[in-house]
Amino acid sequence: MAEKEQIDKQMTAAGFFQNESKPDIYIINTCSVTHKAEREARQLIYQIKKKLPKAKIVITGCSATYWLKTGKYNDLPIDLITDNLQKEYLVQLIKKQLLNNVPLSDGRLRVVSNKNEISDKKTDKFLSSGRFMVKIQDGCHRFCSFCIVPYLRGLPISRTISEIISLINENSQIKEAILTAINTEAFGKDTNESFLELVKVTLNRTKISRLSFGSVHPWSLTDEFLEFYKNNCENERLVHFFHIPLQSGSNKILQLMKRVHTREDMMMRVKQITAINETAFISTDVIVGFLEETDVDFQDTYEFLAKSPISKFHVFRFSKRELTASFYLAKRLKEPDEKTKIRRAKLLRDLSEVKYEAFKKSLLGYRSQALFLSPNVSQQEALLNNQIPVCLQKSGFEPGNLKTVEVVKYKNKKLFGRIIN
Repeated sequence: MAEKEQIDKQMTAAGFFQNESKPDIYIINTCSVTHKAEREARQLIYQIKKKLPKAKIVITGCSATYWLKTGKYNDLPIDLITDNLQKEYLVQLIKKQLLNNVPLSDGRLRVVSNKNEISDKKTDKFLSSGRFMVKIQDGCHRFCSFCIVPYLRGLPISRTISEIISLINENSQIKEAILTAINTEAFGKDTNESFLELVKVTLNRTKISRLSFGSVHPWSLTDEFLEFYKNNCENERLVHFFHIPLQSGSNKILQLMKRVHTREDMMMRVKQITAINETAFISTDVIVGFLEETDVDFQDTYEFLAKSPISKFHVFRFSKRELTASFYLAKRLKEPDEKTKIRRAKLLRDLSEVKYEAFKKSLLGYRSQALFLSPNVSQQEALLNNQIPVCLQKSGFEPGNLKTVEVVKYKNKKLFGRIIN
């Protein structure tokens, strides 16, 4: 989403404007984390070509990079493909290769940019509510055995803290800055800075109303980070949401994944967060069906998640990716069959739903500052200070307003609240 916003901004600055119904250019920023993500990207390309036969289709992102590296799917009905390294020059490439440097007929050209789904800037759930995703870092140095990202995005490259502060301060209309990264631990390794330093400086040198994180990777949960959180837990500007991609609750599988951390260490870390603030919302990513994952290993993961204060899981079925270590390990290690993967994924998703609903119910009577989102016909949604949505009667408040809200009811898997002031 952060990259989509950046592409939108660059295209607008170059004289393009966004039009979903009749675009001249359709930009797809692809993902390649799983086979499913790649397949959906290819399906979208064909759907757009059928729906908008005259539109020029441009693809970039991780799947595009992967296809260029491997020579796969070179018969897709696209007009321009760029890898991640060339993404920052996307506008120039479009003007040079698709428009041949011909001046735009009316000074502007219609365009749609998206990430594996049709997206209209007017209804963007982030921009319309004053939320701004700030990409602080790209690339990764960890080379987890299942992950293709380092091969497609390269080693870590960070924005400097001063650049990030300037970017936030230049956008005075935003209410919440969401710091996003491929790996928060890698932030600043090339600039001699750190993620924790960035968080501290952002709170000190900006007036942003809310500061939140896209993901906080396990290696960022240092003693120093947790001590900072303990000392700043009462700061109303800090959003209490932690998405921590753990991937497994089995030490054997974590070792095969080359994740370095252990289940015991991660259990201690997440419990420390909720000991500091029991209303902090913690979610995670989990991969099922990794190489050599037995029923016992899966049960380790299930019990870890059941006993932990983690309240929501994004569950993925393992798919080996060319270029990764797991692709070569699969030649000698056993991989669970697809039926087993589907069964295990369902068990975790069911557990996640139970835990998520229980967490929401625990917030009855809770009061916090909430950020208002776009209203629908009868009600308006706002995000509590842990990013949990709460429904309110349509109040007339513009998206981006901040008001204190009390949670008063849980019904049909939704929280309902009232405005205190």
